[in-house]
Amino acid sequence: MKKSLTLMLSVVFVFSLVLAGCSGGEESKQIKLAYVAWDSEIASTNVVKTVLEDNLGYEVEMLQVDAGPMWQGVSDGSADAMVAAWLPGTHQSYYEKFEGEFEDLGANLEGAAIGLVVPTYVEASSIEDLADPAVAEQFGGEIIGIEPGAGVMSATEQAIADYGLDMTLVNSSSAAMAQELQAAYDEQRPVVVTGWTPHWKFAKMDLKYLEDPQGTFGEAEHISTIVRQGLADDMADAYQFLDQFNWTPDDMAAVMVDIQDGTDPADAAQAWVDANEDKVNAWLEGIE
Repeated sequence: MKKSLTLMLSVVFVFSLVLAGCSGGEESKQIKLAYVAWDSEIASTNVVKTVLEDNLGYEVEMLQVDAGPMWQGVSDGSADAMVAAWLPGTHQSYYEKFEGEFEDLGANLEGAAIGLVVPTYVEASSIEDLADPAVAEQFGGEIIGIEPGAGVMSATEQAIADYGLDMTLVNSSSAAMAQELQAAYDEQRPVVVTGWTPHWKFAKMDLKYLEDPQGTFGEAEHISTIVRQGLADDMADAYQFLDQFNWTPDDMAAVMVDIQDGTDPADAAQAWVDANEDKVNAWLEGIE
C-alpha cells in the first residue's frame, strides 16, 4: 500500500513538472503603463506599448487614469511607468508632491506648450482681449476646458484671476473639448478652449494661441518619462528602452491624426512603428 502511494505521488510530481515545462520555460514579462486620456498621451503610450510587446516580449497593461492617480501610481509602484509627464508647469504640483518617490528619466518630447486656443478667424489675439465684456460675450462668457484637476485647467483658473476675466471655465474632457471646438469651427463661431501642443486639432484646423503677456501659462514645456523606483533592477531592458525613448511633435501628431481619422489607437501606433524602423532601433540600441 505504501509502495503504491509513493508511486502515485511520484507520478503526480513528475506530471506537474511536465506541465510546468509545457507552460513555457520563461516567466511572462509584464509591465503596467499609466496615462491620461489626452490624445497626445494615447498616441505615445500606444507606441511605447507596441515596442515593448513586439520587440521586448512584454505583456503590457495600459492604465487610463486622471493625472493625480497617474503620478500616485508610479510613485507607489502600482504602475511601472508613464511617458506622459508635462513639465515643468502643467504637472508641477504632482512632481513636487511625489518628488523622491519616482525616477525621472528626462524628456521624451521637446517643444510642448499649453494655453488658450482660438480659431484664426477670431479677432482676439491676446488673453487681455477677453477682459473686454463685449469680447467675452462673443464667446458666450465661457472657456471650454477639459478634465478638472488637469494642469492646463489650474493654469486657466489662474489666468482668469490674473487677467480679471469675467468668464466661466467649463469642465468637460479632452474629447468633449475637441468636439465643441470642431463644431464651432465648422460653423465659424467664436470659441476659446484650453489647448496644448502637440495635438491633432492644429493639423485639422487653423488655430492660434492667445498671447499671454503675463506668462501665466509659462514657457515651452516638455513631456517626460517617469518610472517607479527599482524598475532598472526589475526590468532592465524595459528601463533602458524607456530611458532612450524620444520623438518629435511631428511624430506624435502623425499618430494622433490617424487616430482622429478613425484608426484604432493600437493600429495607428503599429503603423507608425512599422514606418519608423530607424527611430525604433535607436530606442532599442544596446539592449540585450
